[in-house]
Amino acid sequence: MIAFFIGLAILFVGYLIYSPIVEKIFGPDPNRETPAKKYYDGVDYVPLSTSKNALIELLNIAGTGPIFGPILGALFGPVAFIIIPIGNIIAGAVHDFYISMISIRNRGAHIPQLAGHFLGLPMKHVVNLFTAILLLLLGTVFIKSPAMLFVAAFHGGNLWYWVAGIFAYYVLATLMPIDKIIGRIYPFLGALLLISAIGIFGGILVKYPHQFTEFTWDNLHPDNLPLFPMFFMTVTCGLLSGFHATQSPIIARTLQNESQGRKVFYGMMVVEGFIAMVWAAAGMIVYNKTGIYDINKLGSPSGVVENISTDLFGPFLGIIMVLGVIVLPITSGDTAFRSLRMIIADYIGLKQQAIRNRFLIAIPLFLIAFGLLFIDFNILWRYFSWANQTTGTIALFISTAYLYIKKKNYWITFIPAIFMLAATTSYLGNAKIGFNMTWHNAYIFSAIVTVILVALFLWRSNKARKQNLPTDDVFDSHHH
Repeated sequence: MIAFFIGLAILFVGYLIYSPIVEKIFGPDPNRETPAKKYYDGVDYVPLSTSKNALIELLNIAGTGPIFGPILGALFGPVAFIIIPIGNIIAGAVHDFYISMISIRNRGAHIPQLAGHFLGLPMKHVVNLFTAILLLLLGTVFIKSPAMLFVAAFHGGNLWYWVAGIFAYYVLATLMPIDKIIGRIYPFLGALLLISAIGIFGGILVKYPHQFTEFTWDNLHPDNLPLFPMFFMTVTCGLLSGFHATQSPIIARTLQNESQGRKVFYGMMVVEGFIAMVWAAAGMIVYNKTGIYDINKLGSPSGVVENISTDLFGPFLGIIMVLGVIVLPITSGDTAFRSLRMIIADYIGLKQQAIRNRFLIAIPLFLIAFGLLFIDFNILWRYFSWANQTTGTIALFISTAYLYIKKKNYWITFIPAIFMLAATTSYLGNAKIGFNMTWHNAYIFSAIVTVILVALFLWRSNKARKQNLPTDDVFDSHHH
């Protein structure tokens, strides 16, 4: 129990003390015109209220990641309660705030455009391809995972009926103006999500207070995986997630004032950290209660969600709690496809006011996603996990370049960037989808690659600083 409450305190105090420092280094300008007003188009550039922006941001960034990730991360033991909030405050929320604010300063630009400008033109094409793959994988994962949760909640039913219904909603949400569907239903879905998370939190405290004291500090993972890098590749959302960098421009194009950034971007990541903490605790309780530490024997993370929800609240209220979880992947899947449509439109220069143009981009995407549905979910998740954290690492390096060129305190993003570069490269070294090395060799490989890439990054950033590379309003001259 103590570790859990220390973790919650880190989250709360971190937001109060660290987020103003992070904000001050960037220096938001409340008098500066935001893209929502400057480039209003009635589709993607639409001013929304702070509360709507905050809820849309929360639902965009919180997929099944802050639930499935921490449930799997709980196998590493109660150390999860300390790593999640520290990572959230000094890495994840910092990542979300900076990449979003840099996007606001640059016409609501997406991560491939920002990578091309701050990290070199070849990176634009690399990140474009990478982001497209990430969002396609994520959109597909977030069709299948909520469908699996529906089947678990209602004890059966045809998986493919649920898949068809979710798919149909995604098509609508991707094509319609943001204020017509997303802006209207998200506030209600956000309320359901928060009720669910607070309900599970309260239920655990009332029914299982003794469980917290029985935790061991041992790594309980059945495969005995090392904490570094595997914990950081497993938990993702709630700790740090590159997917968030793909979602930032959605709100960068609807925010009315730069001064709202800390609340909307940093603040909502902290809320996601709280959700992750709750589900890590729920996971540990199910493992301790059942004595089963193998997720496959519990029927996947969705089985854990259904187990704890019905255990705490009975069959009827339990379903409401599960619905609060189902909201998450659905509200990230729709914006994953929406982001991808916007990224491709920016890349090929196709205006999005006409619905015909939106169809031209969206239809091929949905056809590919449909094909991906037939791949094993666990394989999809593994690829998504690595692609996700690599995207987060790239976003942190973009933020570092921005601060470095402006001669601001760049260490605030540089340290998390180096850490995540080491984590993603050591994972790639060891993973079967990567180089299949032993952990010892993977760590050596990671150290060499990290040193080389950091040296290249500093060389390029130094050159950009000497040349006074522009950092704000970069894409305004060729706004299409």
